[in-house]
This record gives sequence, structure tokens and C-alpha cells, in this order.
Amino acid sequence: MGYDYALVEESEEESEESEEEDEEDGWQAASEEDDEEDDAEKDGRRHVKYTIPPAIALTYLHRPLRTTFDLYKTVWLICIAVASTIPWDSYLIHRRIWTYPPDAVLGPVAFSIPVEELFFFVIQTYTTSLLYILFNKPVLHVRYLAAADEGHPDHRGASRGALGSRTVQVTGQIILALVIGAAAVTVYDGGRATYMGLILAWVAPFILLLWSLAHPFLVALPVWHTVVPIALPTLYLWVVDTLALKRGTWAIESGTKLGWHLWPGLDVEEALFFFVTNAVIVLGLTAFDYSMTVLEAFPAVFPTVPDMPSPALLMKALMLPRSRHDGPRIAGIVQASKRLQKKSRSFHLASSTFQGRLRIDLVLLYSFCRVADDLIDNASSVDEANGRLADLRAFLDVAYSKQDPAVRSARLAELIESRFTVETRAALHSLPTAQLSPTPLYELLEGFEMDLLFDANAEGEKSEARWPVLGEDDLELYSLRVAGTVAELCLDLVFHHAPEQYSSDRRRRLTLAGRNMGIALQLVNIARDIAVDARMRRVYLPRRWLEQVGLTPEDVLKQPQGSKIDLLRHRLLSKAQAIYGDARSAIDELPQNGRQGMRVAVESYMEIGRVLQELSSSSSSSSSSSSSSSARPKEGQASVPRLRRLRVAWSALTR
Repeated sequence: MGYDYALVEESEEESEESEEEDEEDGWQAASEEDDEEDDAEKDGRRHVKYTIPPAIALTYLHRPLRTTFDLYKTVWLICIAVASTIPWDSYLIHRRIWTYPPDAVLGPVAFSIPVEELFFFVIQTYTTSLLYILFNKPVLHVRYLAAADEGHPDHRGASRGALGSRTVQVTGQIILALVIGAAAVTVYDGGRATYMGLILAWVAPFILLLWSLAHPFLVALPVWHTVVPIALPTLYLWVVDTLALKRGTWAIESGTKLGWHLWPGLDVEEALFFFVTNAVIVLGLTAFDYSMTVLEAFPAVFPTVPDMPSPALLMKALMLPRSRHDGPRIAGIVQASKRLQKKSRSFHLASSTFQGRLRIDLVLLYSFCRVADDLIDNASSVDEANGRLADLRAFLDVAYSKQDPAVRSARLAELIESRFTVETRAALHSLPTAQLSPTPLYELLEGFEMDLLFDANAEGEKSEARWPVLGEDDLELYSLRVAGTVAELCLDLVFHHAPEQYSSDRRRRLTLAGRNMGIALQLVNIARDIAVDARMRRVYLPRRWLEQVGLTPEDVLKQPQGSKIDLLRHRLLSKAQAIYGDARSAIDELPQNGRQGMRVAVESYMEIGRVLQELSSSSSSSSSSSSSSSARPKEGQASVPRLRRLRVAWSALTR
């Protein structure tokens, strides 16, 4: 029940006595009529003070991240909450389990329920829903299907954990069934536990249903993303409810309550009510997300996913047998997500602003690019690296060959199994080649080939082969191949998943701007990693730039820091900033599904360049100014503090 109203449990005798007292004291009631109206008005405005402000704050935070599905599931839950609560609340009023004194409500009622109480059903569901949604935005839910599926005996390759998971599910069902039975007996018997029994008899069936449907996914999700969205609003409402009781806004009489208190001023029934109602809201949202996750994860089963899936489609996804879940695909997504989280904080943060299958495909693309780069960088010799490069080209040749799909798939699987290590296979299997142009992928390999020219440095090759970046043209060509191509591939996915259609000319123009933006980001990357690259015996600073300050590539290998290096780093960052400035406006023309995420990715990475500039200015101004910047160097790199990254992301989202 809402915290704004009086809950009075009276016997018939008490009611009659109250009526007699009202008649005898009619003159006093008349004289205090104005005061009571003022009290009712104050009580009616308590939503303005306690429930509406948190809702407004959460709406503000959620607005830049809002999706159609967020609104869809929230509206559905509000409708379900109101429809299921009205009969229960109305029943309690008719049974006089509680009543609402006239001086505690504004007046309008529906089904004997004050309008303020009906509003509470809406505002509580809305607020808890937004809190859950915000906590789950960073989560790639598909990642937790693997843990959910492993615990089911009808899933292919299920482990011995299946028995344990089934035990947990059945144990939960038995406990909830016993709670329902005990609540029914309590209500039937009446007495001091009646109110407690009515709460449990009303809520426990919903929890049992949701537990039965979404248990594996619910258990697999991190506690932070399920328990906290229940605990925070529950604790808040407990405090508010206690304040309301202490101020005399309403009171609970004896008769149908146990008389126990969670703390002074808060009856245990009220504490339970707020806890179970928030819990059932979060469970309902989890069931929605479980259904949507299944829809998004398996395009072979569900070729298209509408923004607002019908209840029938959601139930079909929820009831899909685990044996039809694509285990290898889920494993690839899990591996890709972990790789992104570990390797790139900036892009991991940006990925949370993308939605649905676009987000999944972008994570898989990043994983492939990261694995391909590591295959070359971690080779023990140039010959081994060249062999791995040849294997990657062979992979692309087969993936884009004009063969029967079944034959191509079989050849691809054979090639991956025979030429690549176990830890890299999932990234290759999962690359969404059907949505990607082959040209930028081949160009990416050409960029890796340029890296191999550096590696000849360690094996005694001629000096001109060791330092392939002669001037700015070579620098831009390398950056285009290793980063501009990735930007183009990302845009391939954005355009593929976009609901709107773009003309070929407009798409080419935006792709060109994207390739240039990739160059800018790579220049930032080079500026950050001068020392790191030097340890790998690579120098991406153009030789002509080095000559202008009296340095050689060998000098950089020996000492990758100093005032001259800082000067060249500043030159790299200035060039990156200029290219970024020219290409930035194109982001505003991207499809809606990719616009915000791309802006967050770009701004997050460019912030690294700004941090480098701050560090350079800080170190050159005075040796004691290291604390003047919020950034801190880490292993030759620049680290952007978490709060600053969040500020940058928020600014990009709200621009």
C-alpha cells in the first residue's frame, strides 16, 4: 500500500463508538474543518515530496539511454501492477482490513481506492523499473545465457551443474508453494497475521511464475544488477514510511498485524510489502530481458526482432527449448565481451550505449580485430607472423567465396580448426561476415603487414625496411589501414541494422568521414603508446619529423621519453584533433541506432588525447604539478579516471 494514507483496522464496536463521538463532537469537527482540509491537501502532496522527485531524477538520467523497448516493458509492467493491485487493495478496504480516513486523502476514489494510492502503484513501478534499467545498461545480457544454459539438462553439452541448477529451481518452487499455502491458511484463520498472509497470498504466485520462467537467467545475472535495484527503492520507502508513521500521517491499529517491527516505527508487514513489490517488479523486468535476449541472440531462430515484440513472441522466446540455443555462438559472444572489457575501457563503455543485435555484432567485430592483431604481435618470428597473416587471408578468402553456403560453412570450419589455436577460433567463427564488406578486412591485414616491416628490425634486415613510416602520408596510410578500416566496418554494421535506408552517395560520404575519424583515433593511440611501441622495437613517428628535431628511430628506441618526444607527441595530437574536427559533424548524420554510441566511442578515445596534452603541459610547467591533472600515467600510457570517462560519455550522450 502507499505510504500516504491511514491504515485503520477497526472492530464494529469501535466504528459505532467513533460515530457516536462524531455526533457529540460535531461542533468541534465543524470548527476544525479548515484545518482538516489543509492536512488532506498536505497529505495529498506527499507524492510531490517523496516519490515524484526520485522519478524525475531517474527519468533525467535515463533519457539519453532510453530505447523503445525500455518504454515498452515499463508500460507493460505498470499496467500489470495496477490491474493486479486494484482487486487486492479494494478487497482489503471492503473487508475493513484498512480504511482511509477522510482527512488523509484528497477525495477522488476508484474501486474504493483513493486516487493517491492508485498513483503510488504507478510511480513505484516506474521508479523501480528505471533503476533496474539503468543498472543493466552496461550489461550485455547475452553473455549470461551461457551460464543459464549450462544449468539445464536439455541443453546440448550441459555439464554436471545441470542437476544443481534444477535443484535450486525446484527448491525455490517448493518454498514459494509452501509460502502460498501458509498464507492462505493464515488468511482463512484471520487474526493477527491476516495482513501478512494477504500480502504473501497476493505476491507469492507472481514470484512463483516468474521464478519458474526466468530462474536460470535471474541466477546467472550479477547480484549488482538485480539485488541492488530491489534494495535501494525498498530501503528508501522503508525510511519514508517510518517518517510518515512518526509524523502521524497514518497509523496501523492492532487486530490484523503481528505487532513486530523491523525498527522502531516500521511494522514488519509494511517492510515486507515494499520488499516483495519491488522484488516482483525486478523479476518481471528480468523475464522481459530474458525473452529479448533470446530473441536477439539467435537470428537463425528469430530472423527479425521488432522494437516492441508482441507478448506471444516474448513467450515463444521464453519457452524456447535450451536444446535450440546456439551454444557455440553464445560462447563466442561471451569470449568477445570479456576480451573487450579487458582490452579497451573506452570502447567497452561505448558499447553499452548500443542496443540489440548491433551491439552484439560490434562486440564480435572488435573481438576479431583484437585477435587478428594479437596473432601478429605475439608471433615469435617474422616468418611465423607472415604465416599467421596468410592464414587470416585464407580465412577471408573462404568466408567471402561464392560457394554454396553449406559448402562454404564446412570449409570455413575445417580451416579454422586446422590452422588456428583453440583460444582464437570462437572469434573467427563469430565474425558477422554477412554484414561486413570484405575490402576493409583485407586492408586491415595490409596494416598488419606494415607492422611486420618493423619486426624485421629484430632480425637484421635492411634499415629502409625497418622504418616504413617515412612521412605523414605513410603515417596516414598506416592509420587508415589499421583503424580507418575498423571504423568503416563498424559503419557497415550500423547501416545494416538501421531501420532507415540511406542513399549510396550519403552512405559513401559518411563512410569516408568515418575512415578519417579512425585515422584521428589511431594518431591518439600512437601518441599514447610511443614508449609501449618502442619496447616492441616499433616507431610510428615519421622519420622526417624525427629528423626535424634531431632524432632517429634508434634514438626513440633507446629513450622514448623527453622534451623532444613530447613535442612530437603534441604534433601527433594536434593533427588528430584537426582530423577529428573535420569529421565530427558526420556523426550527427548517422542512423539513430548508432549515432550516440559512435559519439561516445569517439569522444571517449579523444579524451585520452586531451589527457596526454594535460600531462605534457603539467610535466613541462613544474615538477610539482603532477597533482594538477586528474589523469595519471600508467606504463607509458595515459589513464582516464573512471568518473572523467563517465562525464565524457554523459556529455556525448546529451549533446
